[in-house]
Amino acid sequence: MAYVAPVHRPSSIRHALRIKLFSAEEDCLVISRANRIEIWRFTEHDDLALFHSQKIYGTVAMLEALRPKDSDTELLFVGTDRFDYFTLVWDDARQGLDTIDNFHDVGEKHLRDSQSQDRCIVDPSGRYMALLLWEGVLCVLRLKSRRDQARNIDWMDQVRLSELFIKACTFLYSETGHPKIAFLYQSQSERRDAKLSSYRLTSDDRDAVVSRFDATREREINLDLDDIGAALLIPVETSESERRHNVRKTSNNAPAEPHLGGLLVVGETSLVYIDDTTQATKTVTPRTPAVYVAWARFDSTHYFLADDQGVLRLLTIITDGQVVKKIEVSPIGKTSIASSLVYYPSRSLLFVGSHHGDSQLYRIKLTDDSTDDTMTDEPGKSATTANDKASGKKHEYCELVQTFSNIGPILDFTIMDMGNREDGKANEYASGQARIVTGSGVNKGGSLRSVRSGVGLEDIGILGDFSNVRALFPLRRRPTASGKMDTLVVSLLTETRVFTFDANGEVEEVTFFPGIQFDEETLLAARAKDNSFLVITAKSVTLSDGDNGDTLASWSPQDGKAISLASANDRWALLSIEGKLLVSLRIDKGLTLAAEKDFGDDQIAAIHAAPQFLDTGVVGTWMVGTVAVVDLATLQPTQASVSVRQKEDTASVPRSLALAQVMPTHLSGPTLFVAMDDGTVVTFSVSKEDRTLHSKKSVVLGTRRANLYPLPQPDGTYSIFATTEHPSLIYGSEGRIVYAAVTAQDANVVCPFDSDDFPDAIVVASLTSIKIARPDTQKQTHVQTIQMHETIRRIAYSPVEKVFALGCIGANVVNGIEVPTCSIKLVDETMFRTIGRPLPLDGEQGELVESVIRAEMLDSQGHPAERFLVGTSYVPQAAVDDGGSQGRVIVVGVDSERNPYIVSTHRMRGPCRRLAVLDGKIVLGLSKTVIISDYIETSNMSAKLKKIASFRAATFISDLAVYGNYIAVGDMMKSTTIVEYIPATRGSNDDDDDREKDVARIGGTSAGADSMDVDDNDGEKKATPATPAKLEGRARYYQASWVTAVCHIEGESWLEADGFGNLSVLERNANGVTEEDRRKLRATSEMNLGDMVNRMQPISVESNPNAMVHPKAFLATVEGALYMFGTVSPAAQDLLMRLQAKLDATVTGLGKTSFASYRGFRNQEREAAEPIRFIDGEMLERFLDLDDETQKQVAQGLGPSVEDLRSSIEELKRLH
Repeated sequence: MAYVAPVHRPSSIRHALRIKLFSAEEDCLVISRANRIEIWRFTEHDDLALFHSQKIYGTVAMLEALRPKDSDTELLFVGTDRFDYFTLVWDDARQGLDTIDNFHDVGEKHLRDSQSQDRCIVDPSGRYMALLLWEGVLCVLRLKSRRDQARNIDWMDQVRLSELFIKACTFLYSETGHPKIAFLYQSQSERRDAKLSSYRLTSDDRDAVVSRFDATREREINLDLDDIGAALLIPVETSESERRHNVRKTSNNAPAEPHLGGLLVVGETSLVYIDDTTQATKTVTPRTPAVYVAWARFDSTHYFLADDQGVLRLLTIITDGQVVKKIEVSPIGKTSIASSLVYYPSRSLLFVGSHHGDSQLYRIKLTDDSTDDTMTDEPGKSATTANDKASGKKHEYCELVQTFSNIGPILDFTIMDMGNREDGKANEYASGQARIVTGSGVNKGGSLRSVRSGVGLEDIGILGDFSNVRALFPLRRRPTASGKMDTLVVSLLTETRVFTFDANGEVEEVTFFPGIQFDEETLLAARAKDNSFLVITAKSVTLSDGDNGDTLASWSPQDGKAISLASANDRWALLSIEGKLLVSLRIDKGLTLAAEKDFGDDQIAAIHAAPQFLDTGVVGTWMVGTVAVVDLATLQPTQASVSVRQKEDTASVPRSLALAQVMPTHLSGPTLFVAMDDGTVVTFSVSKEDRTLHSKKSVVLGTRRANLYPLPQPDGTYSIFATTEHPSLIYGSEGRIVYAAVTAQDANVVCPFDSDDFPDAIVVASLTSIKIARPDTQKQTHVQTIQMHETIRRIAYSPVEKVFALGCIGANVVNGIEVPTCSIKLVDETMFRTIGRPLPLDGEQGELVESVIRAEMLDSQGHPAERFLVGTSYVPQAAVDDGGSQGRVIVVGVDSERNPYIVSTHRMRGPCRRLAVLDGKIVLGLSKTVIISDYIETSNMSAKLKKIASFRAATFISDLAVYGNYIAVGDMMKSTTIVEYIPATRGSNDDDDDREKDVARIGGTSAGADSMDVDDNDGEKKATPATPAKLEGRARYYQASWVTAVCHIEGESWLEADGFGNLSVLERNANGVTEEDRRKLRATSEMNLGDMVNRMQPISVESNPNAMVHPKAFLATVEGALYMFGTVSPAAQDLLMRLQAKLDATVTGLGKTSFASYRGFRNQEREAAEPIRFIDGEMLERFLDLDDETQKQVAQGLGPSVEDLRSSIEELKRLH
């Protein structure tokens, strides 16, 4: 059974709009990212901050704002690709979105899907809405007029349209108040053209009856356009200052001039303005052609236009009163390639939502001169006013305010690190181990992204090189109202060093500090409330005056015994004397001995004095593996000791303790964290009244002991930094405790250090240095970016050369013609920047990179050498005449100066779509054929490819995956085929290796190698014939599927992704009874991901044998998401399936969408009602968001307790 969960959620933005959700005075931004709705609000600094995010069970296909009658706020209309349509309103009391109306198409599908895309448009009044969901059908809806039903939608009618392939549509500004609609369409599917038509939406004066849209009787505008690339319609509003007249003719009966109040048709080579009343037109041909993809309104005569090259232009309608005289288009800046534009006139801010790169927020600075003829019309250059020309200064019209990271679409990715790569050791998989490097974006938005999930540490200072750091203590030497730290005590194995930080950020090491013994290790240093310092060493406890350093009080163990452990808060010091005697000292009473307790043979393993609960301490013991909460005044436990071991026969011991308020007090009481020496962290909820322990849970953070370091937060809560081989930060978020990996993998000792120059910082000591860092407040995906400004189609990583090889495709526009370029580039893994010279491909012949992989091949001396293998194709019209070559295989090496160079090239009769390596041999996936070739390097600059076997089983190979001697071939039409490579065998009478090589080279038996029959009486055996290497088809999935990616999971199971966003686990029944059974792949698990997967990469990591889920692969999608795919252990399958089913029945999706139908398999041939043997990790996490009573209801009948379910889901959550 299969499991999938997001490592990085979809980040591309296809839909965005301005809406008044909260009040009439506030415009906010609503965007959609795949299946998630996000609400962003403006801060006081005029940037955007995420306010609310909510998931929808369906991919968002449309967003619009509706305005109910006499309402100050607007409704959000959402449509999904699963034919769910609903309206949402903001609920202040619940602080979330509520569903008002919802519609779902439950009938049998009998209409043809729209051949362009699903569209939704709203008229200027915000009350009428038109949906284009099926070809030739218009759905008309409106908001009801009655006050008590003003927020409800009335489905008016469905009407047939004669306009079929609709490229754009819009409502017009109507002077009469009756809604009008215009369509830009293509009349014939086989021939490109552009036509414009318009209709009145309703046929009666009350606007209650929908028009029949009769093309001969009701069509108002009927215009053939010369520009077949026309793609946008912009409604233009009339000025309210003048009243329009229907008849406008000059005295000499010349054609009427167009007035404001119509629409603009934006094409590639022309702009056409049409007066809606008189149908008079004005056509303009811009100097520079462009493909426009988005627009936004600035005012009634100015509009923003964005093209597919990322150039932002301003369209200006120049008028004489109401008469349109001229139309101008001028570039004003460069942005990401836009999917949507949203302008906020009150703030002069323009939001650029992008699917092809980062989304952006710009401040627009237009002047009165911006429409002058002096503005340049060259793409990429900022417009320049006459005043700017006189001063020699270029005016910048677009100022970048904010960038929103987007790693989509991900065309390819590689897994650089899975933890402890340098040790060569395999570790148990944990969140944050994997560093994934993606080739993201398209054209100028193309970039290389390093992605890692976890809590990030931003290094803001380095103290120096240190080794053997045992502890760090922040102190405040100077009393200040802010309470900021200014001193850091560094305890080493044999000494202690002290550093002070002045107001200017200067650091100085001092040789005197009250109470510090510089020649020995310090167990604890802290500031007491009365301007004194508490210092604990192995020999003594001292309390020193903060002004003159005089010793105010001291305490030492009897008989020269050593202090082995120490902990303190503002009132008490808690000590362990040689692991047997527990001692508490009252700090504010001059280190008065309050209590002692002898533990005898059950030695003390860990102690802790709670920083927030001054009279409470915690003690952990060695022998029986228990913890006890004690009263520090008496050292008496509040309840009997509680075992923290998972099993009675284990020997794990508590080694570090932390009792803190991690969750807000109104949600939960304190939590006790117990770090065991086997890498497990056990947690208990602590009663607020009597400090008793309950609700035990456990989480595995690593394989060795974790040290716990409480970090105070501004809101009065604490987070816990746990250092192990994979450090984690434990904090409260969304009503639950979250365990998040920390991106710094070398943290050994940590302490908080909130100083004037380093606010909210922490100090982190590794094995070699001490750094000052600022942590993130919660877990997130951390992305490091190199902007390449071209499409990274393929990427491969070489751990030997420590470089990434990128197959890049660029596009330069020359004289209005897009000219592609292609090259191989190297990027250094450490500095994360390009190195060496690019290696260009054959641009004149239109050569494009199709595949790049890393391989270890034998060089001419027979030694292993690191190589990059590049597969290419030629565009059809530029196929090389030399032998009919349609692609090449290029072997690339890296020289001593880290420049890529060509070792050898090999022309192919077909495009080389995919490459792989099988047992030192190269597997080539051409258009329809899989070939295995031997690679023989004859010199440093030449090599040969010898074909040894081939197999034709595809119509168009989309992906290859190799496991052992098996090759999975993903096809664009025929789904997945499993092919086995059978090596050549030698005949019994072959004399030498040369004969075998000849057999392999010619793909058959060599001359004279035929078998001979020998008479048995002669005492001789029959000769065994030699057989050539071959590829044989073993199994195939017989259902048609548009495969986009395939990879091996385990055993006989393979994972397949298709173009409809489906994931299928295919299994070969190698032990089937009949040959037909063995040749079929059967789907054992199916689910719709809601996003198309571009690439898969298998991972090989160790996991706990008792783990519920075993990670197997990472998936990258078009919308910029990264998913972890895993298999569910047999013991957990029934529990997780039943839990998912109960959550589906309990949790209602936004808009009353259905989880089961959303995740059910769907393509053009069939549609499933629910996922089959597939677990959605995000759905399971919804259990943690439920209140306690609902959790109990869900857990009822499942077997495990609520606490056990919480612990299990937290464990699963840590996988991603």
